[in-house]
Amino acid sequence: MGVSCGSYLRDTWGRAADRCSRLFPCFSDPGYYYCYYYCYLACLARRSAFSLKIALVMLHMVFAGVLFLFDRDLIEKTKQEPWYTALYVLLFIATLVQYFITAGTSPGYVLDVLKAVDERDAAARRALLASKQPASSKNGDVVITVDGRNNHRGNATAWTKLVMSLYPPGSLTCPYCNIIQPPRAKHCHDCDKCVLQFDHHCVWLGTCIGQGNHCRFWWYICEETALSLWTSILYIGYLESNILKAWWADIILILLLAALSITLIFLLLLLLFHSYLIMTNQTTYELVRRRRIVYLRGIPERVYPFNEGVRRNLYLFCCARSSMYRMERLPTAQELEEKSRPYTCYDVVSCRCC
Repeated sequence: MGVSCGSYLRDTWGRAADRCSRLFPCFSDPGYYYCYYYCYLACLARRSAFSLKIALVMLHMVFAGVLFLFDRDLIEKTKQEPWYTALYVLLFIATLVQYFITAGTSPGYVLDVLKAVDERDAAARRALLASKQPASSKNGDVVITVDGRNNHRGNATAWTKLVMSLYPPGSLTCPYCNIIQPPRAKHCHDCDKCVLQFDHHCVWLGTCIGQGNHCRFWWYICEETALSLWTSILYIGYLESNILKAWWADIILILLLAALSITLIFLLLLLLFHSYLIMTNQTTYELVRRRRIVYLRGIPERVYPFNEGVRRNLYLFCCARSSMYRMERLPTAQELEEKSRPYTCYDVVSCRCC
């Protein structure tokens, strides 16, 4: 009796499980739970990034709104000289717009470049078969260049040969993306993608800083520094003319000014640091983790292998097209020896250092 009852319960449970698996096939797959877990983590990351963006906007509103709330002289000055407040408001809006543009710009994912190379190679094959003529290396608005020269390849392993030609000793493979990384690329564990010229992952922006958005990031820091400096000057002007009139308002403004001063010092140091990186064609990751990077271990500390002079570095950083994926090859031993040679008076006069 007990056996028949137990078998009946097992059969009933088995039929219910089969029906559930037919109605909801995803629940019958053990990988579903892992997929659900990673989707849940990704959702939490997106919510966290969105919350940080809202918090940053609210901080800007608080620091600027307190001035117009307490400073009656600023309101009168706005009525007499509206251009002054208009410039401040324009800088305020431009800073927030630049923030969202930088956060929404792709840092230059290696997978996107790989896709562009494959599409270009497929288009070149189709054009070659159709016209029996050498195909162009351009595909729409995407151009892949190596040291300023368009790279022409038309075989099945275009990406592999393109990347391996940039490494004199060999190549590196990303164990997470399972692709061959070009020089200066690194896998970001927060974005779970490899990034060209990886600099760092910015928590406040919620994205990586790489080749695609480093220029926009520098302009955002510059605008944020100017806005913080201007706001600090307005705070100091109010405290000088209205001190001891309302002690509670003074305490609030002094606390906000202290926080703003710390932020301003941090922004100034960050701006100077990234300006130095730009002029020497380095990234934060290469500077901090130089001894851990395989292709930089044998290079002396004071030698910057990708440095092409201040003018060339600034041109590539500021004036290069955003649709162009630029990959730099590792310099040869002769080029490294030339870069390690100290500057002479003739080099300074001939602008070799620039």
